[in-house]
Amino acid sequence: MAASKGRIILVGGEKGGTGKTTIATNLAALRATTGRDVVLIDTDPQGSASGWCLTRDEAGITPRIASVQKFGKGLARELEDLSLRYQDIIVDAGGRDSVELRAAMTKAEVLVSPVQASQFDLWTLKALDELVRQAQGFNPELRTLLVISRGPTHHQVTDAKDAAELVGDYDTFTLAKSVIRDRTIYRRAAGLGQGVIEFAEPNDKATQEVQQLYKEVFGDE
Repeated sequence: MAASKGRIILVGGEKGGTGKTTIATNLAALRATTGRDVVLIDTDPQGSASGWCLTRDEAGITPRIASVQKFGKGLARELEDLSLRYQDIIVDAGGRDSVELRAAMTKAEVLVSPVQASQFDLWTLKALDELVRQAQGFNPELRTLLVISRGPTHHQVTDAKDAAELVGDYDTFTLAKSVIRDRTIYRRAAGLGQGVIEFAEPNDKATQEVQQLYKEVFGDE
């Protein structure tokens, strides 16, 4: 009987600066705390996700999260190999249309694509829509979850609501119920190699945001 393959979750998109690494590392941290064997794949030359894992290792934080940097067309084959050795593979792709993003989209179960609630970010949705449609030609089961990231924390700001209305024009995306807001705790936790759920001074709102997104990505298993 063939061994079951690990789940491949891709965090990526067309626009930089949308908090992809924040989402990837927090999903990895939360997933690892459930006892799953998780590897974080960093395809961004900046190496932020790899640096987070290194900081985590140096601090002796458990559970440990393995990290691999991989670039180029060989990423698809690497993901196939890693899916036989890990239960969950989370890919942090750079904020641009890249060889790595396209390769990962052909193998991923879910594409988590963060966008900021601004017109400049929302203008990229047409290009992302085309990328997803192309990828689904190779990977028809690919599910795309669009996440409003770095959303305003002030309750009177309606940018996130306005963005949600624009996202409704695309049937290739599902808009996440969770909004990852612009909170200092995300940066503080990242600097220590932690997810917000592991931070010594917990923030209930940030924890709820990550847990809600986690459920939407992985399901209620």
